[in-house]
Amino acid sequence: MRKVLLRFVFDNLWQWQSVGNELHVGAAWLMLLWLAVECIAVAVLYHQSRSFRESAIAAGFWLIVPAGLLVVWQLQPPIAKSGIPVFGYGMMMFIGFSSATWLASRRVRKIGQPPEAIWDMMMWALIPGLIVARLTYLLQNWNQVFAGKQGGQLLVAALALWDGGIVFYGGVMGGIIGIVIFCRKRNVSPVAMLDVIVPSLFVGEGFGRIGCFLYGCCFGRACTLPWAVRFPPDSLTFEKLVERGTIQPDAAATIPLHPTQLYSSVAAFVLAGILAWYFRRRPFDGAVLALAWILYPINRYVLETLRDDEPGRLGIDLTFSQQVSIALVISGGVAMYYFSRQRKLTKVKA
Repeated sequence: MRKVLLRFVFDNLWQWQSVGNELHVGAAWLMLLWLAVECIAVAVLYHQSRSFRESAIAAGFWLIVPAGLLVVWQLQPPIAKSGIPVFGYGMMMFIGFSSATWLASRRVRKIGQPPEAIWDMMMWALIPGLIVARLTYLLQNWNQVFAGKQGGQLLVAALALWDGGIVFYGGVMGGIIGIVIFCRKRNVSPVAMLDVIVPSLFVGEGFGRIGCFLYGCCFGRACTLPWAVRFPPDSLTFEKLVERGTIQPDAAATIPLHPTQLYSSVAAFVLAGILAWYFRRRPFDGAVLALAWILYPINRYVLETLRDDEPGRLGIDLTFSQQVSIALVISGGVAMYYFSRQRKLTKVKA
């Protein structure tokens, strides 16, 4: 588990060394990698456009990053002393978002839309999705997030996405709002577009849950299974178990726990595969959306029984996610019936 996957450092530009629970990489390696990727990208651009001017402009633009790293190395601001961290949670979110968008852009042709529509739409989904996902988390953990903080610390705590703290259900609700607005502006069927997006949504969650594992949130209950995991002292799991008195502050690691983050990741990838397969055979618009609407809450309800990071809500033993899951299974069944009655199918003939 690595809260920080690696850290680009400036004191030794060619360093490549494990320090504690981090990998310290000299900034020169980043510059070298960036320049190699840039050369390939510019060569591809020139091959496609045959325009030296466009290729030169693109090359100059992407040189901003290595030039900025050189400036940091020369001026030695505070970030040069601490290094530039690459957080595991943020990296997995980036990989998940990029992979999900790319896969959806390949599938969207099936409803007669160009791949570019997905890339445009995903930006509409990303911002409201993150906002609602964060707000949902803050509402669930208000006292925990803001305890002992004042003034500007409150704002930092509210915005600290780099420390994790988003709720998948909230992200989905916010993202759907953005997608519907986009589709209305472009005169595209929101239901057909959601059928396209939903399988990719779970690809994104699959990578996101790996990020949760690296960070230590969404942890599981104690167990003695062969694949049980122990989290190190710099993880969120360790911190929470110390607060509860489950382990001592000087412990070498946590007690063995269910790797519920990895369970969730595998389940999300499996669900993405099922939905992608079903998309090619869907009998009507909304069928993929409704199937996900039913299957994911069932999966989430079961996984919540193995998690140990959230108490029961509203005076009962069921967590917030379990209560939402029950409502979603019922409403998903209603949605499937409604869409089946519409019998509309947006599909491009091969």
